[in-house]
Amino acid sequence: MPPRIAEAAHLEPGDTVVEVGPGLGVLTEELAGRLDPVQGGRLIAVELDNTLLPILEKRFTDRPYVSFVHADVLEVSPLELTGGVDYKVVANLPYYITSAILRHFLEAKEKPDSLTVMVQREVAERMAAGPPDMSLLAVAVQFYGRPKVVFRVPPGAFQPPPKVESAVVHIEVYKQGEAPVVPRSEAGFFRIAQAGFGQKRKQLANTLASGLALPKDEVISSLREADIDPSRRAETLSLHEWGQLEAVLGSPT
Repeated sequence: MPPRIAEAAHLEPGDTVVEVGPGLGVLTEELAGRLDPVQGGRLIAVELDNTLLPILEKRFTDRPYVSFVHADVLEVSPLELTGGVDYKVVANLPYYITSAILRHFLEAKEKPDSLTVMVQREVAERMAAGPPDMSLLAVAVQFYGRPKVVFRVPPGAFQPPPKVESAVVHIEVYKQGEAPVVPRSEAGFFRIAQAGFGQKRKQLANTLASGLALPKDEVISSLREADIDPSRRAETLSLHEWGQLEAVLGSPT
């Protein structure tokens, strides 16, 4: 499985790679083997468990282009890790902090070129879903990049096997000028989307009025101006339509 994850990351020999949670270094080994320090390749692995660091450092002592940082990845910026160079993220993410780590990198000023992560299968599918099965997670990820479920990982691939199926997702982060939505306010865009998804299976007119504390008739008028039927539900809207709505509503407070 580690070779397939490393392959899914589409690494070049001269890449800078940030690995989150190397553990005992099995995936680290695969990633390091695809990098060439002569061409500038380097691997920065962030590990929270300090009992693993001596094991990792000993295992990779003959490869100085592989370095280990003892830290909570959520408390260290990408700039601090990489020094500001282009980089790619590869990780087998703990399920309970998947969203937080994705946000940490996707919302950073210094975004990665791509993220290749193993997550719970249902989460992977939600990231890559389109209308009529959108979710707030799908909007949040697709706002920054193009997610693709590369392959599924059955429970039997782990020891002991977990109760859920996993999947590897590759997110190609938009380069400058590629983003499908450029809102007036990024914070306003996500406030509107969060309000829209606030009450599942309810009509947008109701969820937005409630979530944004706006009069319902004002919300209905804004939806129609954005060419969106007020009776629709949040999961049916495309990313482009959320952008249209933000352009009309602005940045509600």
